[in-house]
Order: sequence, then structure tokens, then C-alpha cells
Amino acid sequence: MQKMILAATVAALMSAQASAYNLYSEQGTELNLDIEAILGVFTSEENYGLGAKTEAGGSDWQEGYIKYGLSGSHTYDSGASVYAGLNLISSATWGDGDAGGFTSGNESDTDLEDAYLGWRSGNLIPALGENGLDLSFGRQNFSIGDGFLINGDSLNLGDALNGGGYDFDRGGAYWLAARKAFDRTAIARIGGSEGLRADLFWIESDNPAQAMTELAGINAEYVIPEGTFGLAYIKGLDVDEKYADPDVMGLTHRDGQKTLSLRYQGNAGVENLFLSGEFVTQDQGDNSREDGDAWYVEAGWTFADLPWSPSVNYRYATFDEGFDPLFFGFSRGYGTWFQGEVAANYAGPFNSDADVHHIGIKASPTEMLSLGALFFDFSDTGAGIGALDGQEIDLYAEWVVTPNLIISPLIGFYTPDNSLADEGSQIGNNDTNVYGQVIAIVPF
Repeated sequence: MQKMILAATVAALMSAQASAYNLYSEQGTELNLDIEAILGVFTSEENYGLGAKTEAGGSDWQEGYIKYGLSGSHTYDSGASVYAGLNLISSATWGDGDAGGFTSGNESDTDLEDAYLGWRSGNLIPALGENGLDLSFGRQNFSIGDGFLINGDSLNLGDALNGGGYDFDRGGAYWLAARKAFDRTAIARIGGSEGLRADLFWIESDNPAQAMTELAGINAEYVIPEGTFGLAYIKGLDVDEKYADPDVMGLTHRDGQKTLSLRYQGNAGVENLFLSGEFVTQDQGDNSREDGDAWYVEAGWTFADLPWSPSVNYRYATFDEGFDPLFFGFSRGYGTWFQGEVAANYAGPFNSDADVHHIGIKASPTEMLSLGALFFDFSDTGAGIGALDGQEIDLYAEWVVTPNLIISPLIGFYTPDNSLADEGSQIGNNDTNVYGQVIAIVPF
């Protein structure tokens, strides 16, 4: 059980859930200092031509950010409570910029990240259970399920693609995804942690790389001990026409887009079993982009009685050419939903127009150390011509050095079928790229 808690804690920290230090707690009022700091060092023997990179030879760069501010709450005698948070974030990228050419290495910025206000019902609505109604507004993160479609507004481009009146710069920290909060939100969470529950949401992005997309929808879940069944409907309401130009980001189809999702995740009542799957169908409305579907199935088993409690997972995911992956993001560990550290961040495909086979192996030699290996096979890319087909193997560790320091080194081997000259993305050749990164997380 402690090893499972370790894995969940590391995944949560790497997906950037802030640490909190209590400053005041008395008579129902609580005030916390929120601090979150992550630093990454990266190296890639090869570059990729999907961004601003034009020359072979590889890249070395560093990324970092620190998020800081206050959050708090006040609980009334009825049990109802109000809560709020206000955080800033400072981020930067140094060196050559990332291997995909989405940052230059000259980015740095300090800006507002979280600014939200909420209310929880406590025991005022017995039919919904304790805190069965939670209303929140403002600038905040939002996710659905394990992030297959929405896991924050976390695409962080730098200034490498700026020009011609376009400004994509969010201050660097591309891999770390420093900025995650949606600019404007209105979210109603109905129900508790078990049984039938739902999220009604309206979210608006201020991210140029997402064409400032505005969405609304509902996420309904039925939670039982055997797992969670989910149904989500998302409607695209608006985009910024300048940044949604098909020759820029190709996101015009989101205005009027309709996305319907069915999913399940749990153990089906079998200890040590993990099952997960999601089916998504998209109607692009009156826009020119083709309708698209995507789905995945995953199964895993933990050998709890063996030394190190190893686990093995297999997943198959398929994405139509017209499928828009929306705001997908990192959630329950490496490989979800960035499939392959090189492929998912720099080389492509980016959860569209591809079939992906994935095998993951993980073990915990100690309660403070986990080791893992990931394999990905990408096929049927480039509208079936295989432009971005390839294979990747990633080896990594998650080490809790002290309560205030987590280190996660990773080495990846990515072999594309094609070079940029043959409609792939790797500049200069299709040799195996050796890629490395070390992430340091500092919980406070």
C-alpha cells in the first residue's frame, strides 16, 4: 500500500498539484502558503522540424518554474464553506531551446496563474451528501478523467514561433507545462466521491496555441468500488479566428465542434487488476475538418506477492486523422497522455492520426524508489503513409530523496522510420535518437 501511495504522490506532484504550508488555522478559517517548484535538465542528440528548428545536431536546454501564492477557506457553522486561491508563476527556458523547436531558450516570464473563488455546500443539501454541491469561478485548472481530453490548459510554447503578428510565448517551461490554469471558468461539481456525480463546466483558454478556445459541457460519473464509469459531452463555443487560421494552428473546427466520450477505469472487483478505456467521437459541425474518433483500451496486473511488486500494463490507442485531442495532459504517470517522451513532446504524432501500442513495466525496490520501462510503437501516421511512424523505449526512475526533494531521471531511445526529408520530422537522418532528462521536484 505504501508503494501505491508513493507512485500516486509522485504522479500528482509531476502533474503539478501544488504543495501547501499552513499559515493560520483557527475557528473555521484556514490560510495556506502554496509553493510548487520544478526544475528540468534536458538533452537530445537529434532535432525535429515541427517547430522552429531547421538544423540537425541536437539540443541541450533547461526549464524551471516556481508557483507561489495563497489559498484559504472559511467554514460556517452549517458546514458550508467558501474557499479561494491566488497564485503567481515564474517560469523560464535556457540553453538551445527544446528539440522540437517550440522554445528558443530565451524565455522567461512572471504572470498570474490561479485566481479563483468557490463555495461548498457542507451538509446544507443532505440529498447530495457532504459538500455535494461545489461551485467555483475564476482562473483555475480543470480536468476530466485521466486527462485523455482535458487536463488543464498546459500547452506552453515559447517565442520560437513568434512573428508575423503572432505571439505564442507563455514564458517557456515547455516540457514542464508550467502554466495549466484556464483563464476563465465556471464549474459546478454535483455529488460526492461515490455513486452518481457530475461536473457542469464552462472554460475559456487564453492560450494562443489553443486559439483561445471556449468550451462548455458536462462530465457525469458513476463511482463504485469496482471502478468509475464516465460520460462526457463537450461543445466548442468559440475560437480566436486569428490564431485558429488553418495555416497557423488549424483549430477553426473547434467553433461548433461536438465531442462525446464514454470511459471506464477500475479493477472490476479483482485485486491487482487495472482496467481503463475510453471511446471518443467528434462531430466537427459545419467546419471543413473531417469528423474523427479515438479510443483506447488498457489492462494491467500488479504482482503484489513478488519482490518489488512489479506491474505490467498494455495499452492500444487509435486516433483518426481528423481527431482533435483538445487539452490532453499528464495525469497518472509517464505515458499518460504524453505517449513517448520524444514522440509526444518533439517528434509527433501528438495523439492524432496514429495507432499506438504501449507496454509499461514498473517496480518498486524500496518504498521511496520506483523504476520503470516504457515501449511505444507508432503506426498508421500521416494519413496512412507512415510519415511519423516509429518506436520508442524510455527507462526512468522516481526517487523520493527526502520529503522535500524528488528526482526523476529518464533516458529515451527514439527510432523514426523517416527523416524530415522523407516526410518525417527528425532533421538530417532517421537514426536512433538518445534523449535524456532529469526532473527535480521540490515539495514544500
